[in-house]
Amino acid sequence: MKWAWKIGRWAGIDVYIHVTFVILLAALAFVNWLSSGSIVAAFYAALFPALIFACVLLHEFGHALAAKRFGIPTRDITLYPIGGVARLERMPEKPGQELVVAIAGPMVNVIIAVGLYFYLASTSGFQPVETLTLGSGNLLQRLMIANIMLVGFNLLPAFPMDGGRVLRALLATVLDYVRATQVAATIGQAMAVLFAFAGISWGNPFLLFIAFFVWIGASQESSMVQIKTALAGIPVWRAMITDFRCLSPTDPLSRAAELIIAGTQQDFPVVEHGRIVGILTRARLIEGLTNLGPDAPVAEVMEKDFLALEPTEMLEVAFARLQGCECHTVPVIADGRLVGILTPDNVGEFLMIQSALSHKPMPTIAGFTSQ
Repeated sequence: MKWAWKIGRWAGIDVYIHVTFVILLAALAFVNWLSSGSIVAAFYAALFPALIFACVLLHEFGHALAAKRFGIPTRDITLYPIGGVARLERMPEKPGQELVVAIAGPMVNVIIAVGLYFYLASTSGFQPVETLTLGSGNLLQRLMIANIMLVGFNLLPAFPMDGGRVLRALLATVLDYVRATQVAATIGQAMAVLFAFAGISWGNPFLLFIAFFVWIGASQESSMVQIKTALAGIPVWRAMITDFRCLSPTDPLSRAAELIIAGTQQDFPVVEHGRIVGILTRARLIEGLTNLGPDAPVAEVMEKDFLALEPTEMLEVAFARLQGCECHTVPVIADGRLVGILTPDNVGEFLMIQSALSHKPMPTIAGFTSQ
């Protein structure tokens, strides 16, 4: 994963921390060290946000473990400066299951806040709220308040927050899934407009950021559900590319460069004795040409660990896997033999043709633009 470091693996889930989060903690510590000249002060300046994000990590594990209960694995969890992301293989299809998965994260923060409250009450550790600041005051009391704020923010009924998914799950008990998503997305975008108005009126750039974040999240969620519905029940073989070029592991990189210039194919399956052994991506090709030269064999730079699909898999599942693997081209294999390749672009083109035939507007796919 680019710009993220793996910090551990718990409950079978890889946990990453994004480099920007590390930079944020380091910057807080450095600024406090410059102002106070104390290493202890610098440590405590970074400790509070680090503890908050430990709570965020537990929040994401709440989602992941709830999803695991319904047989849905989690690819990984990544911590960013703006929060955490648990990448589930898929979202639950039943409204009741989605409700449980969505609410599990905030419930973790509720449990943490309640636990801290009872501990502080039993030890008489509370101090007046007005004396608390971001960098000073009772650490556990500040952490309790932070968890309460996390619950409130995450339960806003707008995508991509958990509250948007809770709202959709509740609406889906009386509406079909697509319509429930559209209604929830509309409510979320209405909230984004209110946040933007408040941000402009009060001169608060943070509210403007939240408004932008919520608006984009609602749009993306609505589009993704429309795509999922449009692809439902369609096998991969109907959309895969069957007219494509392959390379041999012994081919020079100059051969791949010639094929890219001569056509529109970006990535190339690498086949040996009728079996696919790798994928040469355009990025790997450019890197290889730069570092090894045009005569280097394809085998030295090809991707040997790659996702593969079967032609009978459903396209909606395949498209989700395609997006999750952060790859542009996926080989389609039947009985060990390469029969096609699938890319986001040709899925988008397939959708465009299907929408034209059905006279319905085409849902937007990130990275694909119809001409």
